[in-house]
Amino acid sequence: MHKTSSVLPRAVRLTTLAAIAVPASALAGGFSLNEQSASAMGTANAGAAANPENATTVLFNPAGMSQLSGTNISFGAAVLDIDAEAKSDSIQASNQLGMPVSGSAGGDIADPAVLPNFYMTHEINDSIDVGFGVHAPYGLAADYQDDFKGRYFADETELTAIAFSPSIAVSNGSGLSMGAGINLIYAEGKLTKFQDNSGTKASATGPDLAPEQGYANIEGDDIGVTFRVGFLYEFNARTQVGLTAQTGTTLELEGDATFTGLAVLTPPGTPGVGGGAAVGIDSTEPARVPLAIPESATLGVRHEITDSVTLLAGATYAKWSRFEALNVYGTDSTKPVTGRSPGGTSGLITHIPEKWDNTWQFNVGGVWQATPEWAFKAGYAWDESPVDEYVTARIPSSDRHWLSLGTQWADASSGWTVDAAVGTLLFTDDARVSDQSNILTASGTQPNPADPNSGYEAEYELSAWSAGIQVSKAF
Repeated sequence: MHKTSSVLPRAVRLTTLAAIAVPASALAGGFSLNEQSASAMGTANAGAAANPENATTVLFNPAGMSQLSGTNISFGAAVLDIDAEAKSDSIQASNQLGMPVSGSAGGDIADPAVLPNFYMTHEINDSIDVGFGVHAPYGLAADYQDDFKGRYFADETELTAIAFSPSIAVSNGSGLSMGAGINLIYAEGKLTKFQDNSGTKASATGPDLAPEQGYANIEGDDIGVTFRVGFLYEFNARTQVGLTAQTGTTLELEGDATFTGLAVLTPPGTPGVGGGAAVGIDSTEPARVPLAIPESATLGVRHEITDSVTLLAGATYAKWSRFEALNVYGTDSTKPVTGRSPGGTSGLITHIPEKWDNTWQFNVGGVWQATPEWAFKAGYAWDESPVDEYVTARIPSSDRHWLSLGTQWADASSGWTVDAAVGTLLFTDDARVSDQSNILTASGTQPNPADPNSGYEAEYELSAWSAGIQVSKAF
């Protein structure tokens, strides 16, 4: 093994609150983020598990730390801009009475996001290296305009996650390295939607004092842990293979569910209005939202064709099928606003079926070392979307192509290296969204019999670009 220096009463007709899940428009399948390192982005992350250029190998394959000498740091940031907008002429939206919902197409739902990162490795001796990383493995920011026609299914969605990743690598000195790491993930999420009061207001036999619509806001956070192992093997001076795998977990985002202006019918004898009046109420109760993080495995290959040209390839498999549904649970059964799915799980406020598929990402790339200081990169990735059977307003997604270009400047005498990369995502199809009110019963997901008319359908135009910069230093 050789070392190199790196240069997230039935709320009285409370309907679906919607998912804490990334609009999977521009991400590495599901709500994972591709943008973790500008040096890897330049080749569309191709072969990253077998190409320990710098300290970012802490994330891509901790075994790669064995090929870095001394102390290495890498830090930078990426900008991700997702354009996801419903086509106005494709929208069909109805309320609880089956009447059309007025409003707009919702606008572009995602603003640009900045994703910072920091990585460090240190050589203990010829056989042992340690490292540490801070990065954003998952995230989203989506927000529709308030008059969005599908506002009873989606308004604002935010998921912010940061991972702290201590790692260790061991080398046998004969071409094989092994590494292990922990990802300590802190995540916080927010999801909101407008509440359709039309059904309750139409059922009123007394005064109608309720607003036209209410609002639901859920916020929560949690800390979770996943584990990563990696292997790196040098066949010869020009070819090596890396394999890394990560465990899954479930984040339990716990916080509060706040409901404002929800329409309820008053019981008989209510002072001032009597029974059957429609009134608006406000309520807050503890809430819990489980969010599944998948297992994954990545294979990478690195081969130097010549002293100046290197080819990279890789494949990643992610078990997104563990994300079967997104459920919102109320944890205070004494609150009358907490609705329960008939025949379903106790404490369940709302049920959103997901039934995601497992996914593959395949990528290829190359590096041309044009001069001792300058290198140029290019890459391509085919990225499957896990969203198939249930495509919702919060997750308009389809398969995509990822094209990237990058450049690297390195000063061997000082140990400083600067990487820059840009990428674009091209989607194979317009996402076709179809939302309805569902419940979870003993026999599985069923349309909500108390709300058979609510629905939202639309086609979405999707596009995205990203850019990143990274500075690395070998000491």
